[in-house]
Amino acid sequence: MGSISLFGRRRSMAALVTLAALVAGCGGLSSSGPSAHSGSLAQQVNLQGQSYSVGGKDFDEQLVLCEVAVAALESVNAKVTDRCNVGGTDATRQALLSGDIGMYWEYTGTAWVSFLKQKPIHDSKAQYDAVKQQDLAENKIVWLQPTPFNNTYAFAVKKERAQQLGLRTLSDMAAYIRSGKPGNLCVETEYQNRDDGLVGLQRTYNFQVPPDRLRVLQTGAIYQTTADQQECLFGEVFTTDGRIPQLGLTVLADDKLYHPLYNAAISIRKDVYDRDPNIAKVFAPISAALTDDVMSELNRQKSAQGKSQRDVARDWLAQKGFITRGS
Repeated sequence: MGSISLFGRRRSMAALVTLAALVAGCGGLSSSGPSAHSGSLAQQVNLQGQSYSVGGKDFDEQLVLCEVAVAALESVNAKVTDRCNVGGTDATRQALLSGDIGMYWEYTGTAWVSFLKQKPIHDSKAQYDAVKQQDLAENKIVWLQPTPFNNTYAFAVKKERAQQLGLRTLSDMAAYIRSGKPGNLCVETEYQNRDDGLVGLQRTYNFQVPPDRLRVLQTGAIYQTTADQQECLFGEVFTTDGRIPQLGLTVLADDKLYHPLYNAAISIRKDVYDRDPNIAKVFAPISAALTDDVMSELNRQKSAQGKSQRDVARDWLAQKGFITRGS
């Protein structure tokens, strides 16, 4: 962003207008307060003199992960422009390809199926290796070390209702919908339209949701609405979302392995990476520490407890010793 100086009363109004325009143009600027201080990451890497624009998507897990990246880079003396909350998947990917941002956390399954138009590979390492190789060759995007956590799509039902109706798998859900019994299926807009979303799910499990039984809701609303069991019997969820246990939901097993694997990793433009490849050393220990349980807990703090993504990210990084909290 940079700072803007105001020179004199006659120019103050113009400068304020310019500042407002710049803030609006920065997308999801969300961090405020002191920068993160050095911790164990700074003992391995010093990126002083480097500047990075870090982006991210618009849902809770991505907001937390983006703030993790911002704080980690600050702690190793890099200058960071926070572009968290760019928008949906397509908008964020285009921001990376165009150079509006230099990096963001993406998921291997999303890149492989939606961007590179390939069929899912049901092995985490093989999926990552394939994405890493092809995205670099075709788009000059470097993929850093992936996380152990796999935040794939799933469908959930309130635990008591799942037991009552004998629902354990997506095949059970498909059979229930085919039977014409009452109950709506709720999805978000992106899942409704994705290549690896609802259309393919219905084809794989041989069912069709009647139009009057399909509800398209905001991502965050699906969890509570499914728990309430009024508008949604089946709700599309992310498997690492902390609201699943918080609200007493049961995830139905993907018994036909339809959904791809979605391990997260920093995807970074090659020209940005090449300025100092030591950036990989910043994120390697962070990625290794982000297990399913850890990501679910961080998501719970953000989504269920309402803690700010900045605090969730920096508290966790400080607890691990990666950084020292500045505030």
